[in-house]
Amino acid sequence: MVTHSVQSQLYVSLGAYLQDLKESGVDGLSADSTTRSIPEPAPQQPAAALPNTRQKTEQLEPDLAEKHETLEQIRKDLGECQRCKLGATRKNIVFGVGNPKARLVFVGEGPGADEDEKGEPFVGDAGRMLNRIITAMGLQREEVYICNVVKCRPPQNRNPEKDEIAACSPFLLRQLNSIKPEVIVALGTFAAQAVLGTKEPISKLRGRFHDFHGIPLMPTYHPSYLLRTGGNSDSFWAVWDDMSQVLRLLKLPVPDKSRKK
Repeated sequence: MVTHSVQSQLYVSLGAYLQDLKESGVDGLSADSTTRSIPEPAPQQPAAALPNTRQKTEQLEPDLAEKHETLEQIRKDLGECQRCKLGATRKNIVFGVGNPKARLVFVGEGPGADEDEKGEPFVGDAGRMLNRIITAMGLQREEVYICNVVKCRPPQNRNPEKDEIAACSPFLLRQLNSIKPEVIVALGTFAAQAVLGTKEPISKLRGRFHDFHGIPLMPTYHPSYLLRTGGNSDSFWAVWDDMSQVLRLLKLPVPDKSRKK
């Protein structure tokens, strides 16, 4: 004989079963279904077998990294940028100039007054010094690519601030990913520190290669520093030593230079 307590448990179980059926889209039971055994619940899928969305995302990331953008597409995406406060004070965005398939890229810290006026990097006195360095290497300006950490001139040529670098650095990374240079030269203390994420002075950074996302990067003195110290100074010859290492890495001939007395 079924006791009242057992009967109550059966009613509760049956009610739960009917509710499960209803949620599954079954409105009721046929007359003969009452004699059938209650089906065993389907075993739950082990957690390890569930789709791993994080793993799929990580598998997609290499594909996204391999997506190639042209410099024109990146410049179009940059638009009339107002992503940081420099957009309110600039005259022109200074995106970059040179060979889109350059083996060598020069990166400065930011545009100056001449660059802001013309919208092209390194066109003032420092640009003419950089041209001298490029020519001394046996190259032409059109063969390399030249750009800056930030694309707009900081007021009074001050150093770019952290938020300005943060807003602009993705575009620098995209430029470098588009060009895929064999070597990068960081011009000056601030450019080297910003790109490498360090506070080491240029005097300690220069003279050896550093790794930047798998690309050898050579920090060296800024051309404007050479203007202040003179074209035949120790700093000039230090830059030439750095550029000689760059040329050797590129497997290009190193022109023979003699220091003037």
